[in-house]
Amino acid sequence: MTLSKTQRAALAWGGVAVALALLLWLLAPVLAPFIAAVVMAYALAPAVQALADRRVPRTVAVVLVELLFVAALLALVLLVLPILSKELPALREQIPALAKLSNDKLAPWLQQHGVNLQLDPASIKAFVLKYLDANFEDWLATALSSARIGGSFVLALVGNAVLLPVVLFYLLHDWPVLTARGRALVPTSARESVESFLGECDATLGQYLRGQLLVMVALAVYYSAGLMLAGFDLALPIGVFTGLAVFIPYLGFGLGLVLALLAGMLQFASVYGLAAVAVVFGVGQLLESFVLTPRFVGERIGMSPLMVIFALLAFGHLLGFVGVLVALPLSAVAAVAVRRMHRAYLQSSLFH
Repeated sequence: MTLSKTQRAALAWGGVAVALALLLWLLAPVLAPFIAAVVMAYALAPAVQALADRRVPRTVAVVLVELLFVAALLALVLLVLPILSKELPALREQIPALAKLSNDKLAPWLQQHGVNLQLDPASIKAFVLKYLDANFEDWLATALSSARIGGSFVLALVGNAVLLPVVLFYLLHDWPVLTARGRALVPTSARESVESFLGECDATLGQYLRGQLLVMVALAVYYSAGLMLAGFDLALPIGVFTGLAVFIPYLGFGLGLVLALLAGMLQFASVYGLAAVAVVFGVGQLLESFVLTPRFVGERIGMSPLMVIFALLAFGHLLGFVGVLVALPLSAVAAVAVRRMHRAYLQSSLFH
């Protein structure tokens, strides 16, 4: 059977895609900082270009954008530190009391329903004193001491932390040149269709990222204000963390919910804390699902939340951390490809 020119081209591109996927799988641990830098460069390149268009030297623009990005990441990490530094000592005091309360109140009710639950407050108290009888600074010192033991892991972590901003700097600095070279590799006969395809992918991914950023900011404001009105001492760090973490579908919301439940349980030691968290986070989930996501992200980009979750899980399972990094860009490309194949099928002679 003789293949047409279009079929041969499709097979060639399919072979290239399979080869790249195999190479990505084989070199995933080594490629992690480079792929992370490529994803970040794609997201930050428009900001660098905007500064360059205003006659800011490109090197200065790259340094400014990269410094702001690193500062934003550090700020996100620092949001969690006050939560841990305040909740760990309170957790140490409250866990034995909660175990006794469970035995006194919850265990008899469960036994009436056929569930036999008995906690040993003395053993729980000994466990807590052993593992939580330290302040946050002692925990940090212990972690650093353990890190010195696992030297190879720490060296790899530090190496990636140093390598990532360096690679990101060069990618951002040479981004126009790199993209131009990539376009030059495409055969002239296929350049128009490839650029149209990549343009649609870029528009789809850009709409998703911009819309998701608006959703994150709106939710950060909502959760901070809601927990503040409920009287939570840690309203601001928990609210901002939850709002920004919703970028990871459901997992980010779940982490924020757990932190808020711990804060409510430890601060109020009553049903009020749990009820306040249930109301604030329940309304927040409804607001995200039925108002913010449809309005700012929308189904028009062709990536439903279910598709995003599946992509993150599938790529994460196949490629680990690297898979999580490339899940969103590759799923956006796949969504565009599926839409184009669907349109081509509807317009083909097979359908009519």
